[in-house]
This record gives sequence, structure tokens and C-alpha cells, in this order.
Amino acid sequence: MLDRRGQLLRAAVGFATCSMPSYERALHALRSWRDSWCGIGHVAVGMARQGYDLQLTRYDEKGWRATFYTTGMEHSPTSATGTAWERTPWHAVQRAAWVVLTKAGPDGYQRCCRQTTATLSSRFA
Repeated sequence: MLDRRGQLLRAAVGFATCSMPSYERALHALRSWRDSWCGIGHVAVGMARQGYDLQLTRYDEKGWRATFYTTGMEHSPTSATGTAWERTPWHAVQRAAWVVLTKAGPDGYQRCCRQTTATLSSRFA
């Protein structure tokens, strides 16, 4: 089960997958924060607080693979709890975190988006 910070992290990572107009100020602010190396660091720290380690690997110009493992476990392909392959490192990290965080609680994609829209809008407005 996720703590309060974990729930906010899940909302922030999952919020980008919601379809909202690009002119929405809160969404623009969130995307600006997330789609950067700094955003990767914040997601990695947030996931570490939830008990996960991040492995981020670049494969030439082909893309990036992000994998979250349970902290303290041997990091082998069989112990991976969330992985993603994307063209950019920030999208790979976000998608892998989303996989892990949606497994950690009862909220589904649509419910998570609906419940957190007001919270994130007030934080980034």
C-alpha cells in the first residue's frame, strides 16, 4: 500500500496519460517538471521512498529502458516489478513507475485521473 507521498507520486506520473487540453496550466507545469533530468531524479527519489531502486539504461540511439526493482532484492530480470522502453529517459522512467504504482493500490487509470485533477491543479496553478 502506498503512503501519502506515494499516492501523490502515482497521481503526478499518471496524470500525463490523461487526455487534457495542452493549454491547461497545471498540465503544462507538470509536464515541464517531469520531462527533464530533474524530473527523473524526483521520480527516482519518490520511488526509493516507496521501496524501489531504479536502473536506467541507454541503448545507443534506439532508446532507453527503465526498470524498478524492489529495494534490497537481487536485481535480476526475474525480480523486476516495473519496466518500460521509450525513446526518452524521462518517459521510460515515468512509464515504469506508473506500472509499479498502479500495482500498489486499488486506483485504476480513470479513477486516479478524476480524483487528482483538482489537487494537482491547485498545486501547480
